Amino acid sequence: MKNKFINLIKLIRPKDHIKNLFVLAPAFFAGKISSIPILKISLKAFLCFCLVASAVYILNDIKDLSEDRRHPVKKKRPLASGEISIKEAYTFLVIFLLLALILSFSLPIFFSFILMTYFIVNLAYSFSLKHIAVIDIFCVASGFVLRILAGGIAVKVPISMWIIIMTFLLALFLSIGKRRDDCNFLNEGLKTRRCIHGYNLEFINASMILMAGVIIVSYILYTVSPEITEKFHTKNLYITVFFVLLGLMRYFQLILVQKRSADPIKIFWEDRFLKLTVGAWLAVFGYFIYFPGGK
Repeated sequence: MKNKFINLIKLIRPKDHIKNLFVLAPAFFAGKISSIPILKISLKAFLCFCLVASAVYILNDIKDLSEDRRHPVKKKRPLASGEISIKEAYTFLVIFLLLALILSFSLPIFFSFILMTYFIVNLAYSFSLKHIAVIDIFCVASGFVLRILAGGIAVKVPISMWIIIMTFLLALFLSIGKRRDDCNFLNEGLKTRRCIHGYNLEFINASMILMAGVIIVSYILYTVSPEITEKFHTKNLYITVFFVLLGLMRYFQLILVQKRSADPIKIFWEDRFLKLTVGAWLAVFGYFIYFPGGK
């Protein structure tokens, strides 16, 4: 029983749920996350996406079972290793979907609509779009935008075009980085996904450098734009650019110099420096939003 529970936890990938924190971003940037009622609603929306995301992870593992068994890392997943049967996986998938739907009914109707749109996009991704190079990473990035939109609808705050742009660019950058691992495996003679022949390390590295440049320029424009400086009543947001540069350079250092896995989730949980950088960025940005007297 204990082993079954541990394998279930591995199947639903709770460490990957850090991506669903994007649902909280609208409330945070609106300066309302400190409100207990708003925080409760945001956390409920976050939980809905965690449940649907887990259902998506299970679906992906079922669909990619044969490929995962050939993957040097993914072959250890509960489904690929045989610790959890396909029948059990389908049962958990349905349970998580139903729980997400039931919980979403207590939130605005458009939130439920976006939640289901997120699942449908991932359904299309799992069965078809993930096999088309470039389109696959755009699908992943769109999922982050849907999280932002859902978070804004849940707490009834308007969504700035800036937060959508920055979220999409960052998600696209990290999605490209994740393909880097698959290219490395392919160079070692291991084909881990069907669309990997649409990528190579030169294309991945060039795309990541391009996206990093676009992210930096876009973020600088965001921090100095009249709309944003007026919204937060400060012209000092440019200070946070330091942490964005530091985070991007650290990521490049880890994957290019130290030859670490480019999986952003794996890197975040394993690298203390990167966690401190992200935490410092949140702390400084939060200071400008929630302590106007110190600006």
